Amino acid sequence: MTGSLFIITAASGTGKTSLVKQLLATTNDLTVSTSHTTRAPRPGEIDGHHYHFTDITSFKSAIEDGRFLEYAEVFGNYYGTSEQSVRTQLEAGIDVILEIDWQGALQVKKVFTDAIMVFILPPSLTTLRQRLSSRNQDSAEVIEQRLAGAVTEMEQYVNFDFVIINDSFEVALTELKSIIVADRQTLKRQQQRYHRTITTLLNPADPK
Repeated sequence: MTGSLFIITAASGTGKTSLVKQLLATTNDLTVSTSHTTRAPRPGEIDGHHYHFTDITSFKSAIEDGRFLEYAEVFGNYYGTSEQSVRTQLEAGIDVILEIDWQGALQVKKVFTDAIMVFILPPSLTTLRQRLSSRNQDSAEVIEQRLAGAVTEMEQYVNFDFVIINDSFEVALTELKSIIVADRQTLKRQQQRYHRTITTLLNPADPK
């Protein structure tokens, strides 16, 4: 059975990473694709787990070799997703989440036309600023840069299949999980998962 690809996008500070982390903890057969990046690790981040940290030369070489499903430069750093890694997991029947920006999301959609796209919005710009500041991960200058680009990023929500407002974390988590659960009950997925059961139901043994 082939897995489904879910693309989850949001402006920095919206709570996307926290939502996905909790989603993974409560959902079976679901994983997040680990992206490659040229930015420096933040405190507590582990290479190969949070990101594959790499240098610019190696990253650009991978671009030239066509190894990235998508890639983009964000605030001076490069981010990219390994196409082979994603395909391998999907072919193993695992549902895969891509946490990427809207530019990458649209790139991936051209390759995986069945990908399910979810955009997460904050309840207000004031809340977004508070969340960015409370992380204590970025300088005031970087926070202002992220806020300045947030509106442009959020305008892209119209290109996505689902929109979630992350005001209440628990409500947003329930809504996000419902998208995963609903996809697993579609005709295509159920035909793959229960092929034998359905075949038996529709072709009962001759009682004679």
